Amino acid sequence: MSGTTTGRNGAAPPAASVWTGNFRLYFGARTGSLLGDAMLPVALSVGLIDAGYGSSGVGYALGAWMAALALCMLFGGVLADRFTPRRMMVLADLVRLTIQAGMAVLFATGTTSLAGVVVLQFLSGAATALFQPGVASMVPQVADDVQRANGVLRVAESAAGVLGPALAGLLVGLSGPATVFAVYAATYALSAGCLFALRLGPSAGDGARTDSFLRQLVTGWQEFRSRTWLWGVISIFLLYGCFVAGVSLPVGADLVVNGLGSTALGIGMAAFGAGGVLGGIAAIKVRSERPLAAGSAGWALFALYPIVPALGPGVVVLSAGWALAGAGLAYWSVIWATTVQTQIPAELLNRVYTYDVAGSLLSMALGRSLAGPLASVTGQRTLMVLATALGLVCAGLLLAVPAIRRLRAAGSQDGGGGARPAEVAPERG
Repeated sequence: MSGTTTGRNGAAPPAASVWTGNFRLYFGARTGSLLGDAMLPVALSVGLIDAGYGSSGVGYALGAWMAALALCMLFGGVLADRFTPRRMMVLADLVRLTIQAGMAVLFATGTTSLAGVVVLQFLSGAATALFQPGVASMVPQVADDVQRANGVLRVAESAAGVLGPALAGLLVGLSGPATVFAVYAATYALSAGCLFALRLGPSAGDGARTDSFLRQLVTGWQEFRSRTWLWGVISIFLLYGCFVAGVSLPVGADLVVNGLGSTALGIGMAAFGAGGVLGGIAAIKVRSERPLAAGSAGWALFALYPIVPALGPGVVVLSAGWALAGAGLAYWSVIWATTVQTQIPAELLNRVYTYDVAGSLLSMALGRSLAGPLASVTGQRTLMVLATALGLVCAGLLLAVPAIRRLRAAGSQDGGGGARPAEVAPERG
């Protein structure tokens, strides 16, 4: 690492500066909704399988949610800039509260229909597309130290990823999926209440509301493509997300279940979540003047995820390998989120961020759909070895592109001062 920096002011922040009143509220909102989101796959899987719709029905429901999110994400970014992120997030939470409460009623009354569930999950995905852009732009508004705040939130996300499925499994076993969906709906009520209670200043994007919806959408694209480091990373991730992360998740799970059993898969996923906690903590502590260059280590560590099950290890080695992979993913996620939030002007952040999310969603979804056909051609273990090799190549590509490798953290380019647009940062050195 080449130096120590902060998010927006270039000075070392006080250790407790992140826990302002606003950040506590935002942390409560995110933690509640993340815990609920982690419970959804368990509740939906058990509920639809018990209703006789099988794994195909689960796939349709989860696919409808993902499709709506991908289709509506760009519009969500424009709406967030147009009407402020908090308004759209609260609206999205209220819509999702109503939808998941409806899911609870369907399962409680035994009137579940696959078509109804698919429609409700599609609407939930569309509402999530209104919520998600604000996830990026709200952090700089509620925390002075953006990287520390992102690290804390990533630790909470990793913990929710471990606790959510376990809690959902317990509740399903005790009282059925309807209870899980009722709890899930309550997490959105908590999120909406916390977000509504935030005390925020005027929105940086108020001046953009005079532009037409289409013009705002076009401006977002122009700002996105003007930053070589931004579209460069996302272009590489289209490859990484599809053929490394997207492919390795389903195939890796299949290898573990067939080789070690479903219990081992649960242990391995718990280790992955625990690694995410450690990676988030590392991102809080370790700062670099060239954050994306440092963050490439996270991509390299996650490339362990596919190779470990391909080697046919025991549970201990599997857990250790996946813990490192989880740490790498969490570290990169914090570095990337902080870079985007501090390099993009606040009035453009929601729209620009949506291109990042949309690209990630599409690449991951494509990878999951290609996992089976590719494995049938190459064999599962060979495919996982190739995924690891490609993952390391992609990590190297981050370092090979000057605009990515040489991008400096906001505030470190002039010895202080505020965050500056990325095009000001020198791309040649």
